[in-house]
Amino acid sequence: MKLVECVPNFSNGRDRSIVDSIVQSIASVSQVRILNVEMDASHNRSVVSFAAPPDSAVEAAFAGIKTATDLIDMTRHTGEHPRFGSADVIPFIPLSGSTLEECSALAHRLGKRVGEELGVPVYMYGEAAVSGSRKNLEDIRNKNFQFEQLRESITAPQWKPDYGPASLGRQGASIIGSRDFLIAYNVNLNTQDLAIGKKIAKALRARDGGLTFVKALAFFLEDKKCVQISMNLTNYRKTPIYRAFEMVSLEASRYGLVPFESEIVGLVPMEAMEETGKFYLRLNGFSSDQILENKLFVGTRGTEDDFMERLASASPTPGGGSASAHVGAIAAALDSMVASLTVGKKKYIEYQEEMTHIAERSRKILSTLSRYSIEDEEAFSQLAAVWKMPKNTEEEIRTRDAAMERALNRNIESPWNIARASYETIELAEKLVKYGNRNAITDAACATLFGMGAIKGALFNVLINLKSMKDKVRVEQEKIKIKLFIEQAQTVHDRTLKIINGELW
Repeated sequence: MKLVECVPNFSNGRDRSIVDSIVQSIASVSQVRILNVEMDASHNRSVVSFAAPPDSAVEAAFAGIKTATDLIDMTRHTGEHPRFGSADVIPFIPLSGSTLEECSALAHRLGKRVGEELGVPVYMYGEAAVSGSRKNLEDIRNKNFQFEQLRESITAPQWKPDYGPASLGRQGASIIGSRDFLIAYNVNLNTQDLAIGKKIAKALRARDGGLTFVKALAFFLEDKKCVQISMNLTNYRKTPIYRAFEMVSLEASRYGLVPFESEIVGLVPMEAMEETGKFYLRLNGFSSDQILENKLFVGTRGTEDDFMERLASASPTPGGGSASAHVGAIAAALDSMVASLTVGKKKYIEYQEEMTHIAERSRKILSTLSRYSIEDEEAFSQLAAVWKMPKNTEEEIRTRDAAMERALNRNIESPWNIARASYETIELAEKLVKYGNRNAITDAACATLFGMGAIKGALFNVLINLKSMKDKVRVEQEKIKIKLFIEQAQTVHDRTLKIINGELW
């Protein structure tokens, strides 16, 4: 079953009866599972997380928006958080068997319906953005431009809604889109000086030279009499929670301040908490396999059988890039197995330290390649979405061309990541063939074959995307890099097979 997550934000965090009514309307739709409900009185905002099959997700989101527009009057709303409307921001997020492209289509279905049936102006953002200038949420709605400013500006050409009327009623406007998973993370400081908070938030923000995947604002919380640094971590793998917290602490120390508490709003992946725990506990050699829940439950992206079914379907995703990542992950798993079969054996005592390292490293590569498989699907979905962008005017053509270049770069970077990680599997396999358990060296040889296949498969995907690039100098440079990389990998592959053939024949 395909599943998507929807995380609508509503502009009421103080009246439990209103929030309960919204949640009940969402939950009344068949096959919807409410995952989490957060209310924040200072921000006067609630965040609901739910999962459902695609059609049910659209129906449930619409039901929640309708109830919110009936019950919340934006002309009377106050709160610390920027807001456009009663149903403020509604993102769709891919889960099991779904893609960002599909979530973007769901977002447009919902946006069109909200605009036509409820008469609410709708702005599309994220991967569902119609205009490049509306891709980032903060470029639409921010501290300096929210409901009151939109009410005065909505008739201007640059503020024409993507769906619905160019007029603003008491329910305000909605921002609907699709995105990857993000973590809403807040840190509270022992100060009431908002000016200092704004300096710290600026130091954190990616667009102001801070952490690459952090969006940050500062607020004064009246109920706690403190300043809060409110962050969205848009890629928790590349900018983990602990790094954001440490950065806040470092910047706060310049003013003699310290964080006295932090909070996560909504849901958070286990992987994010695992990395934070490993950092602060200084865990050495800790594996995700040691987490009980990881042994008991299947991840949200589905089982291996799910992947194979999707790979065999008529859908273009997953494709060769994701499959190459899977093959590379198999190579890493074989490396881990051979190393584990060597550790603890008296016959190989002199190689214990190296084998332990290989076992740990190969498991990390396995996890990385599994993640790259998902990222490759999403990269292609982004490219597919760009193909559908309008190109009727010069401005639309420029916007589409810029989006195409970004998407192509991502579709080149993604398979390169797979190739580099897979190269490491064949390097490890060569050591295993030389020094590993002799009863398992053919498994290490298989890791070499699979790793080499993953490298070539991934780089074929780079080549096919280079055909669409306009920068011919970049294209030739990439081709040279690919040729050299394959030659280098082939050398390792051939050395390893020479050892194997020498023992077996």
